[in-house]
Amino acid sequence: MSFSSLGLSEQLVRATSDQGYDTPSPIQLQAIPAVLSGKDVMAAAQTGTGKTAGFTLPLLQRLSEKPRAGKGPRALILTPTRELAAQVHDSVNLYSRYVPTKAAVVFGGVKINPQMMKLRKGLDVLVATPGRLMDLYQQNAVRFNEVEILVLDEADRMLDMGFIRDIRKILALLPAKRQNLLFSATFSNEIRGLAQGLLDNPVQVEVAARNTSAETIKQSVYPVDQSQKTALLSKLVRDNSWDQVLVFTRTKHGANRLTQKLERDGITAAAIHGNKSQGARTRALADFKAGEVRVLVATDIAARGLDIKQLPQVVNFELPNVPEDYVHRIGRTGRAGEKGHALSLVSADEGKLLAGIERLIKKQLPRKEIEGFEPKNNLPLKPKAKADPSKARNRRPQGGNGKSFGPKPAGRSGGRGRQGQGEGQGRSGRPAQRRSA
Repeated sequence: MSFSSLGLSEQLVRATSDQGYDTPSPIQLQAIPAVLSGKDVMAAAQTGTGKTAGFTLPLLQRLSEKPRAGKGPRALILTPTRELAAQVHDSVNLYSRYVPTKAAVVFGGVKINPQMMKLRKGLDVLVATPGRLMDLYQQNAVRFNEVEILVLDEADRMLDMGFIRDIRKILALLPAKRQNLLFSATFSNEIRGLAQGLLDNPVQVEVAARNTSAETIKQSVYPVDQSQKTALLSKLVRDNSWDQVLVFTRTKHGANRLTQKLERDGITAAAIHGNKSQGARTRALADFKAGEVRVLVATDIAARGLDIKQLPQVVNFELPNVPEDYVHRIGRTGRAGEKGHALSLVSADEGKLLAGIERLIKKQLPRKEIEGFEPKNNLPLKPKAKADPSKARNRRPQGGNGKSFGPKPAGRSGGRGRQGQGEGQGRSGRPAQRRSA
């Protein structure tokens, strides 16, 4: 099936062909006709499946059907991070090259005045992070009375980062009559709750099983002691002649430390996270794509929205605290049908985290020990079944003070990020304080 058979105009089909795309992906096959119909859409898809084009192409088609009357924006696309906002804006510009559409992107971390000047000139599509958009609204730089289409991209991550208050404020300012498109990696209970108050009888699109990893990604676990992780990573980079590898750490400070150690070991590396300025993050990503940096070390939030074509390897230097984040991390490779390899360097103290991931993806990941890096303590070979909460009280030994012995199981804890850096997790059940993006 071709893009033209989905109802897209000749100009948009030509733009997709210029990018080397002739056949729609599964998410595009379902989402494009649904958006073109004018109905609200609730879509779930893994990263790398082409979901950005899944809403960008039909959005541009709908806008092109009638000219802009005022200064707009007519379509508002909200994203959780600066990198994702820039990526979506690039996609809008690429696909609109043959249709008369003006677009702009606004996010925090850079000066606000140039963004205000762009908005005053008038535009059709505005891509924004919630925090900066509210700043611009409060300074009377943007109005929403002409918005016809609202897109919430990676809505699950926006909720995690504590943007729910800003999102609700923005929703209250929009025209009541509009089309709403919600795209998320998963249909979590929180996302379904948001959708109930936002979407009107939406078309539901789900092209992958909930919280599953792409079949094109080979996944491996390398058991290793914590103290040997950096040395093992250096060995893997050298022995396999990796020229481009994305490495995940849990914290910003951990990303900095690992980058410094790799540089001392003669491997070019750069870190991206919320404490880095937007300019530094952009330079690091550009150097990585150009091959001037072999290893890009990132935190989960900073890596959301990274679109690196044919990225062959992703390494979990540390496992994430939340199993679902593992799926998001490894989704950076194996994109658009390409093959990829996701490796996890796992120490004995991360055994519970590994078990949680294996329960989530419903398979045991193969272990592969490297000679000279054999760990002192072995990892569990089989993830333990989740305990029945109703029976837990009878099974767990109790201390004299009524408290259970032993460490608490790993779970969803709200991460603390610096205000204004977009690193907050907000997974505690209560909305986190808004982090500027």
